[in-house]
Amino acid sequence: MLLDRPGRALREASIALPEPGPRQVLLKVRTCGVCRTDLHVADGELPDPKLPLVLGHEIVAEIVAVGAEVERFAPGERVGVPWLGWTCGQCRYCGEGRENLCERARFTGYQIDGGYAEYAAADERFCFRLPDAYSDLEAAPLLCAGLIGYRSLVAVGQGERLGIFGFGAAAHIVAQVARHQGRRVYAFTRPGDAEAQRFARELGAAWAGASDEAPPEPLDAAILFAPVGWLVPVALRAVRPGGTVVCAGIHMSDVPAFPYELLWGERVVRSVANLTRKDGEEFLALAPAAGVRTTVEPYALVRANDALERLRGGRVRGAAVLVVKEALP
Repeated sequence: MLLDRPGRALREASIALPEPGPRQVLLKVRTCGVCRTDLHVADGELPDPKLPLVLGHEIVAEIVAVGAEVERFAPGERVGVPWLGWTCGQCRYCGEGRENLCERARFTGYQIDGGYAEYAAADERFCFRLPDAYSDLEAAPLLCAGLIGYRSLVAVGQGERLGIFGFGAAAHIVAQVARHQGRRVYAFTRPGDAEAQRFARELGAAWAGASDEAPPEPLDAAILFAPVGWLVPVALRAVRPGGTVVCAGIHMSDVPAFPYELLWGERVVRSVANLTRKDGEEFLALAPAAGVRTTVEPYALVRANDALERLRGGRVRGAAVLVVKEALP
């Protein structure tokens, strides 16, 4: 499925089979998660995508061929491909172990063709072996929703009372990890979204309510998965002095002005950008140990536009996942 121009629907297209470079692997895609970042790219909210473009950066695939210099993988292995698709290894951020901020980074489904296709090519250095505990459908959301959720959870520190704003794909995974760590989860959803609140409670949330409601007690920290700027002062109001608010999205609407008293008391607002390979290795080891289960809605590849539209409307329970025809149950 091809994006010709932001703001337009994806179209079915036949494109040339990717030629893997020396350090690349050729992948036969089995499944690919549908992420809110895909919507931001498709809607033109992220600038300068490669065009035409194959979206998708939660890829579960089988390696069918390898480049001449590939050392880590062999044909027949199952791997996952995340958002971060290439880094320079030379800039100050790469040198500091913060490759997620690489000055020349390239991203899957944005500057590199992604997984809304039958085949894809990926740098072997940015592929992960996947836990056997997860099927192809179940594994796809781990590769962005899971990874960004995990990085966000690390960023909030050790606070016990955790607020989660926006209960979608990432939230339903990170809530399970948080519960495994002994934290109490407070879920904030769109006003009137009783189904999302019920889903949060099923996953162990101590409280679930609308984003315009106050939690029953002050929070130690909050993670914002909803890309809505006005939630930043709402979250600040909900956290105690010394608390942290993490903005986990790659795009967010403008944050409105708010009184300094909401920030005072050594409250912290910070963002989480992209991910590192270390994040991936840690989380993919933690997820099965924590008993994380993903809830997915499968869609045939040709129904990518339907999946994106349901995600846009907040109508997906858990995560939407595209599957190639052969992988449909």
